[in-house]
Amino acid sequence: MAEKFDNLEEHLEKFVENIRQLGIIVSDFQPSSQAGLNQKLNFMITGLSDIDKCRQQLHDITVPLEVFDYIDQGRNPQLYTKECLERALAKNEQVKGKIDTMKKFKSLLIQELSKVFPEDMAKYKAIRGEDHPPS
Repeated sequence: MAEKFDNLEEHLEKFVENIRQLGIIVSDFQPSSQAGLNQKLNFMITGLSDIDKCRQQLHDITVPLEVFDYIDQGRNPQLYTKECLERALAKNEQVKGKIDTMKKFKSLLIQELSKVFPEDMAKYKAIRGEDHPPS
């Protein structure tokens, strides 16, 4: 799979370089540079064809729209992945905190219910297979 991406990257780099060179030729156009301009235009068409062939190999790849927003803003798209991981870690910590809180609440609830309803809680613990309240 990485080879497909490398192939696409190579074609894109060639295409971008060709566009850069085309811009130089056009910005300082002289009638004598017409042949070079035509050659670069043909390279551009070939480059688009090569990129299209790569697209067909990668048709099953989806890219989140937010990545394109990063690119449009001039930001590194790899930051998207980093920020997604940071958000996931933060959410994980938040959920872990909630789980820990619920475990403590359950433990305290069982302790208090055992004081008020000792017989019922003994039956509950027997059903649950617990000899003592969880800590």
